[in-house]
Amino acid sequence: MNSEDTPLRPSGLQPAAATRTRFGAARPARRGFLRAGLTGAAVLGTGVTLGAVPASGASRGTSRRPSTPQEALRELTAGNERWRTYREKHPDETPTVRQTLTSGQHPFAVVLGCVDSRVPPELVFDQGLGDLLTVRTAGEVLDEAVLGSIAYGVLELEIPLVLVLGHQSCGAVRAAVEADISGEELPAHIQYLADQIAPNIDRAKEGDARVDSTIDANIRAVHARLAAEPDLAAKVSAGQLAVVGARYELSDQHVHRLA
Repeated sequence: MNSEDTPLRPSGLQPAAATRTRFGAARPARRGFLRAGLTGAAVLGTGVTLGAVPASGASRGTSRRPSTPQEALRELTAGNERWRTYREKHPDETPTVRQTLTSGQHPFAVVLGCVDSRVPPELVFDQGLGDLLTVRTAGEVLDEAVLGSIAYGVLELEIPLVLVLGHQSCGAVRAAVEADISGEELPAHIQYLADQIAPNIDRAKEGDARVDSTIDANIRAVHARLAAEPDLAAKVSAGQLAVVGARYELSDQHVHRLA
């Protein structure tokens, strides 16, 4: 097994109390107000493995929310294993959970994924209502709205994990690669997507290999940019957050770590 297929396993995460930042101090009134108004209630991970720890068969609801990067990664790992082996539990969809969620949300992971209809994060990780804060753009392209949405999840909802999820056969990446080769302008706002992906094109390869390699390079680039965001980096340094890049294989439904 090479490093590309390493399960998602965080290392070097410090206890939250070990490193104090402004996030560990009492939160400003603005932040409490935001959380109440918008929710209805007043490590950069190195070597993370999507793989090995089974989740409980009971519906988790909001009371057993993973609260650390390690716990969040284990939950996603277990969910993806259920998905790819056709043993889905479809957790957190009961009437009780739905009613509980009317008073607030406590998702345990932000997943930045592609808009591709074949890669819905809640299914890929076998999660339910209130479990994931999902942000989806073609090719995982970042802009201010996307960055603000991720920051909201981390800073306001105190989510301990951000996962950048690219995938095999990404149409947005292919469009960017083909436009780069042909020099033709893509229609409407699609060109904007291609322009954001273009710096990550692997021109050392040809044909489908170029597309496939660029998918990986794009995931790593988006991951690096998020990990460098000052507010997120501070949470990573405090051991309160992991930022991870991963790829979903359509061929076998497996998610594996890239960054």
